[in-house]
Amino acid sequence: MPSDVYFPRVNGVSTSIATFRGELPALGVEVTLLAPAYGPRDAVETDLLRLPGRPVPFDPEDRFVSPRRFRLALAEARPAAVVHVQTPFGAHRAGVAAARARGIPVVETYHTDFEHYFEHYVPLLPTAVARAVARALARRQGNAVDQLIVPSRAMREVLSGYGVTTPIDVLPTGLPAAAFAPGDGARFRAERGIPAEAPLLVHVGRLGHEKNLRFLFAACERVLVERPAAHWLIAGEGPARAELERRAVGSPAGARIHRLGYLDRELELPSCYAAGDLFVFTSKTETQGLVLLEAMAQGVPVVALAELGTRDLLDDGRGCVVPAEDAATFAAACVALLDDAERRVRLGREALEVARAWSARAGAGRLRDLYLELAGRSRTARSR
Repeated sequence: MPSDVYFPRVNGVSTSIATFRGELPALGVEVTLLAPAYGPRDAVETDLLRLPGRPVPFDPEDRFVSPRRFRLALAEARPAAVVHVQTPFGAHRAGVAAARARGIPVVETYHTDFEHYFEHYVPLLPTAVARAVARALARRQGNAVDQLIVPSRAMREVLSGYGVTTPIDVLPTGLPAAAFAPGDGARFRAERGIPAEAPLLVHVGRLGHEKNLRFLFAACERVLVERPAAHWLIAGEGPARAELERRAVGSPAGARIHRLGYLDRELELPSCYAAGDLFVFTSKTETQGLVLLEAMAQGVPVVALAELGTRDLLDDGRGCVVPAEDAATFAAACVALLDDAERRVRLGREALEVARAWSARAGAGRLRDLYLELAGRSRTARSR
């Protein structure tokens, strides 16, 4: 399983990989992960090979590992029945080459809609050109593998619209049982100086320029101005953090905007979610939106835009409120929910029910079955 990203680099791709790797061994599937080395914070895990790389321009949190280094590591790895590529960079090129050389199937999970990323992270290209390049790359790479996996129906529609003809399965990342262990929201607030009775908005996620954070800031600042007792907590890192810091310092509600970095997923993140009265989210580029599920698993109602992959979670309105993309409208929805404790409790119960329907073990079982099907087809073809 080659990937250009993994923990300690925190994002949805790392979370998805870790979730499936945590469930597959109990289902009889052995997984060797090849991922970049980041430094002293790298966790030592069984069946995890760290490969040296270099920082990526414009995004120093990431590491570039050359396709050659991936190929050498794949050649030395134990024999595999399937190669499962997780990212479309060096890991993709090396993974496809290794699978073809060994005569085994290659499956790829397409986690990210790069059409909207390129316009932010390739600044020298005009937006239209950047998007066209992203579509062409997605089409070429998607058609180079035997099977694609996407985390939402919307992402399947996107790739099909690009002209990808490879079979595409929708397989979202589920939640492990540990995600439902109740966090200690009261302790989390106390440690960060947030009054126990204060209305609290929480946002968790990578602070990337593509995440619609300017809109989120405008909407949440309105809430804080209209409700002077309210606080807003932002957890995450990324290239847009400096801009958020500047806006918070200059805001009339800046003293009530709490900016945190990455939080330990097991020790701190559940308590961060549980501390909130509402989870707020406005990204329009998510292929799934795992943080929404994680917040729901703590019984926290969500106020979010339903765009791309998050529609699979939010379209039925259970456990959530989905306002229009207008800062005043979004803020009004938050204020109305903060003022209605009975409705918040009801939506929180619904949110927990929604989260429980997304089982990581069930998703891993579907992935195992897909591996078996692909491997069986490959053996049949080779025997002819």
